[in-house]
Amino acid sequence: MLTPKQKKRFRAIGHTLRPVVTIAEKGLTDNVNGEIDRALNDHELIKLKIVADDRHERSDIISLIATTHELQVIQKVGGIALVYRAAKKPNPALSNILRSNIF
Repeated sequence: MLTPKQKKRFRAIGHTLRPVVTIAEKGLTDNVNGEIDRALNDHELIKLKIVADDRHERSDIISLIATTHELQVIQKVGGIALVYRAAKKPNPALSNILRSNIF
């Protein structure tokens, strides 16, 4: 579980990030899930863009992603979700957490 201070730091880092994965009309396909997993392993903290008409549908997709990939949702704003999962072996060149000098 993340502390409020960690979440605040992650939100500050996430402010400059762009979505790396877009979930659109086809939903959570195997390719999309694979790309989310790869991005989390590389970057730890990523933004996801969910293209859905309904707020509840977006929320359901984010919840499904959170349980499937065992990640924490840091922030949801509209169709964008900032999510975090600690890497087993973080790469200092790729990790958005390690590369950041915020806080």
